[in-house]
Amino acid sequence: MNIQIFGKAKCFDTKKAERYFKERRIKYQFIDILRYGMSRGELNSVKSAVGLEAMIDTQDEDYSLVQYLASNEAKLDKLYEDPYLIRTPIVRNGKQATVGYCPDVWKTWS
Repeated sequence: MNIQIFGKAKCFDTKKAERYFKERRIKYQFIDILRYGMSRGELNSVKSAVGLEAMIDTQDEDYSLVQYLASNEAKLDKLYEDPYLIRTPIVRNGKQATVGYCPDVWKTWS
């Protein structure tokens, strides 16, 4: 497995995801999404796995701005420019990905 966790340092679900993999002694790479962001390729890969709407943090105060963008491409550009709008954690294993805390899905990865 090649696990990547894209998260925010102060996100409770990101901490829970890290703990999940630590407890099972599964190596992972943590990327602070606010500091390093995600590349367009990574965003597209996650979008293909989970869908664009699942990636947008509906709790963020700027959610309504993203909601009214005309195209999915414009929404993806906004997430690229402002990574704080991305719902975390995003956990990737190759082409597979989840958004949020999803231990039931992670168990199926081998």
